[in-house]
Amino acid sequence: MAMKIVLIVILVILAFPILWVTLAKIVRKLVHFPAPAFIGRLLDSGYRRRIQPPAQLIERSGIKKGMHVLDLGCGSGAFTTFIARAVGEKGRVYALDIQADMLKQLENKLSKPENKDIQNIKLIEGNAYELPFDKGSLDLVNMVTVLQEIPDRNKALQEVKRVLKPGGFLAVTELFPDPDYPWKSTTIKLGEEAGFVVDAVSGNFFNYTVRFRKP
Repeated sequence: MAMKIVLIVILVILAFPILWVTLAKIVRKLVHFPAPAFIGRLLDSGYRRRIQPPAQLIERSGIKKGMHVLDLGCGSGAFTTFIARAVGEKGRVYALDIQADMLKQLENKLSKPENKDIQNIKLIEGNAYELPFDKGSLDLVNMVTVLQEIPDRNKALQEVKRVLKPGGFLAVTELFPDPDYPWKSTTIKLGEEAGFVVDAVSGNFFNYTVRFRKP
């Protein structure tokens, strides 16, 4: 009897991720919207950084000193300041989000004493379909739990490809249980269909990064 109960518990635990993702996908097919600004503090929190360590994300994404990086869908800046320090004084970070309220939260964050040393971030209000950059001008585009929020993902990825330098990188990071969480295979398929080449795949089911390269 005890063994039977244990098996039932194990099956429930294993089934939960599939049920959650399936339900979330059904809801998101009916309604498309970015993460609301009022959860900005939760997205940029110590808890978030424990389950998604910034240093790990930066390493997986391939962010290095001197790079010009677009933090696309930066939100309230959960990883923006870490990216800015990673690229250093000779690098540049463009923090772009569609929501002015999210960018305001990031602006307030940058005004705090502990971030006064950061001078290489530019805040941009905009969308993924019309990126305000010249063709082949960026080294890397970083998207953390963002791609699935975009209704026309292929259009956005084509625009990302336009602004990347030849050999430039697109890093897509996803986290379960984000309501928009896609299977790893789904992310890879999206990138490849947009003309990118898979450069590296890191992480596990719950937290992974697919790094693509522009041919």
